[in-house]
Amino acid sequence: MTDETRGTETADTLDASDPRTLPGFFDALGDGELLGGVCADCGQVLLPPRPACYACGSRDVDVEPQTPEGEIYTYTEVHTPPPAFAADAPYTIAVVELTDGGRLLGRVDADYDDVAIGDAVELTVREPTADEREIALDYEADWPIHLFELRCSD
Repeated sequence: MTDETRGTETADTLDASDPRTLPGFFDALGDGELLGGVCADCGQVLLPPRPACYACGSRDVDVEPQTPEGEIYTYTEVHTPPPAFAADAPYTIAVVELTDGGRLLGRVDADYDDVAIGDAVELTVREPTADEREIALDYEADWPIHLFELRCSD
């Protein structure tokens, strides 16, 4: 993507390639870039980015690279997932507070009993499987799958 589609245009001219939209965010993620919106007025980090800050309402949101590492903020185990994911249950999902201050929800590549609040994790990205593509909405079929892996403590 060019600088023009990385958030330098006004919110009035957003299109699907802008990372302040979900398609643009996932396109960048697929290219190995974790991008967050950062409110120029209050400093709130928005993940995924969006054209307006949910903390103060400002539309002055810059798009900046984010560090794909953080800590488990909260987590839970899913026992009764949507039917398409029934074979995966139980699985762990978490809200992760990233190093740069934003929070992102994602699946954790670890059993629930092996996860604790404060655990260090790193975001990884992979291509969706054929089954994941089949159950995705048409516009989501090519979006990469993100998940968090526990990092070993030194």
